Amino acid sequence: MLTKDLQEFYKQMGIDNNLLELSGKIEGELKERFKQIDDIAQYNQLKVLKAMQDNHVSDSHFSGTTGYGYNDLGRDTLEQVYAHVFHTEDALVRPQIISGTHALTVALAGNLRPGDELLSPVGKPYDTLEGVIGIKETNGSLAEYGVSYKQVDLKADGSFDYDKIKEAIGPKTKLATIQRSKGYDSRPTFSVKQIGQLISFMKNIKPDLICMVDNCYGEFVEIIEPTDVGADLCVGSLIKNPGGGLAPVGGYIVGKKEYVENASYRLTAPGLGKEVGPTLGVNTSLYQGFFLAPQVVSAALKGAVYAAKLYEHLGFNVLPNGSEDRFDIIQAVTLDSPEAVIAFCEGIQAAAPVDSFVTPIPAPMPGYNCDVIMAAGAFVQGASIELSADAPIRPPYTVFFQGGLTWHHAKYGILMSLQKLLDRNLIKL
Repeated sequence: MLTKDLQEFYKQMGIDNNLLELSGKIEGELKERFKQIDDIAQYNQLKVLKAMQDNHVSDSHFSGTTGYGYNDLGRDTLEQVYAHVFHTEDALVRPQIISGTHALTVALAGNLRPGDELLSPVGKPYDTLEGVIGIKETNGSLAEYGVSYKQVDLKADGSFDYDKIKEAIGPKTKLATIQRSKGYDSRPTFSVKQIGQLISFMKNIKPDLICMVDNCYGEFVEIIEPTDVGADLCVGSLIKNPGGGLAPVGGYIVGKKEYVENASYRLTAPGLGKEVGPTLGVNTSLYQGFFLAPQVVSAALKGAVYAAKLYEHLGFNVLPNGSEDRFDIIQAVTLDSPEAVIAFCEGIQAAAPVDSFVTPIPAPMPGYNCDVIMAAGAFVQGASIELSADAPIRPPYTVFFQGGLTWHHAKYGILMSLQKLLDRNLIKL
């Protein structure tokens, strides 16, 4: 039950009292669920702490380098910390990697050669990878360098089509890419256990197959990561989960030494690899963000579960639903109309600490095949670990909500999204 002062403050912040009453009911139902999320965060916090202690992190590691970045002890130690947390042989953690798509491109281009085949056993990958692979004709794509692509769609229930995957793996199949999160698709996110089962199945068919997992939005959601269940490479963005909201830029690639090294030659230059790359004074943010990441991810998870419960209560289709296990921080809500999608995103933007006065509108975006609306008032541009929402403006008009550096901010953002829908008579309480 909210105190009188809190109720008054929410009123000042534009939230209807009836919405607050519904919110209180939903929060009461989520107490045990929130405890489970806190338990996972506690485990992961200890895991990161131990990795930092075991690798003797010191304030001397926070200094940055310039130019070539030779002998950057902070950079090298941070990569050891990542390798420790993900239980891998090696890691590449660099501010020169600008996004998850860039990290995936580096890993793919570093480990595939002309004549090799790339397989996606989980259906079409995220929109921005279409140009990278060459599904959409693009200058510099893997297809232009002689790398072919094969895809096996998921079954109607979202499960792996093992029979077709077996048929698809052939002599030229060099690397399988597994996208953990749903992207803009209406399919379940895969658990680490499910990913492990898929990897085991494919390795039994072809033991030398490189299995790479796009881990974006999934880090620290469970107590294990894909590299704990057989992934040869795991890739992600530092302006998502592992950056903890503090990393201003960056991405990571962790896994077997050979494959990480191959990726490093693509990021810098053959023969140089990990030996170069200045950190330009961002080491403190990368270390501290990684340290805070388990708690920040738990806040985002609470927001996602809360959003699912609220919108489910109001009759909308949500994925995952309010009771299902969570394997990433993304919450999909199908709103059935472009007007409702726009109102939702306006609410998220209005709840932001930065650019709350801005009105998001649908527009063309590089890498997407339709207009997209994006709402984010973030301290770091494009950081989707911060409170954000985006949606392609196409049927069935599903919005994808994620992030929230604190649970209370995530809660307010969700309430504001509902308030915008309520103000336009698009929902009834």
